[in-house]
Amino acid sequence: MRFTEINLFGVYVAPMSLMMVAAWVVTIGLRRFVSRFGLLRYVWHPSLFMFAVYMIVLSSMVLIAAR
Repeated sequence: MRFTEINLFGVYVAPMSLMMVAAWVVTIGLRRFVSRFGLLRYVWHPSLFMFAVYMIVLSSMVLIAAR
């Protein structure tokens, strides 16, 4: 994949920003899954943990797209 701007309704958007939104949506789904089973109780700092999960999801998406 070439990382060129994407035309979104006449506005050029960086592909990284679209990946960030997609990773955010995936992270929301993972957070709902984890909170349903109460697994966030075992994490020392839930916000920091979810930020780390977001970064892992985002970097995985970038690495897969760059291939």
